[in-house]
Amino acid sequence: MSDFLNLILEPLQDVFHKFKDFAPNFLAMLVILLIGALFAWLLQVLVLKLLDTLQFDSWSDRKGFTRLMRKGDMWGKPTLLVSAVVFWCTLIVVLMTALSALKINAIDQLVTQFFVYLPRAFSSVLILAVGYVFSGFISRAVLIAAVNSGYHYAKLLAEAIRILLTTLILAMVMEQLQIAPGIVLAAFSIICGGIVLALSISFGVGGIDAARRMIERQTAAEEKEKTGEDIEHI
Repeated sequence: MSDFLNLILEPLQDVFHKFKDFAPNFLAMLVILLIGALFAWLLQVLVLKLLDTLQFDSWSDRKGFTRLMRKGDMWGKPTLLVSAVVFWCTLIVVLMTALSALKINAIDQLVTQFFVYLPRAFSSVLILAVGYVFSGFISRAVLIAAVNSGYHYAKLLAEAIRILLTTLILAMVMEQLQIAPGIVLAAFSIICGGIVLALSISFGVGGIDAARRMIERQTAAEEKEKTGEDIEHI
């Protein structure tokens, strides 16, 4: 009878000892989650106040971020979006830190991979934000220069430049995130090659007359200059 009781009690004792060893880690995880969630909320409030002070909504309207949000079916204020992103990013870091407190090998490996990947994600977001502003600036500069030059398709040219730069930036972001880099490189090469080929064909087919007139003007100018030199020699 005692052997039968030992057979039943020994697994229960093992479970109890394992739970006793695991309980402090679990409590530490809960405490980290609680404090981290409070910290994330306070950080969200501070970021929201700071962005309101800097008039980030007005700046977003001028730079086109608000219009981009509306195209993505996001109808809140840019300040609310940025503060929410800060809150959830902080909460994710807190969650990973809390999970590491459990001291489970599989979770520790996952947390390590997350923190190794985190700089890539941050740099990708930075490249995307700076690239968006840069592409908008270049597109606007091209539009102004083309309009001042009297080019009839100024808006189309500026939009093409913006799309090309956006494609380049997205390729850089995906390469930084290590999302199928071989496919991204091949797709980017095909897209850029296709754009260059399309522009070449368009200019070759539609710009024949313009190219002929340019050559004729250049030839006429050279002949006129040559004639003037001959007269001077006489």
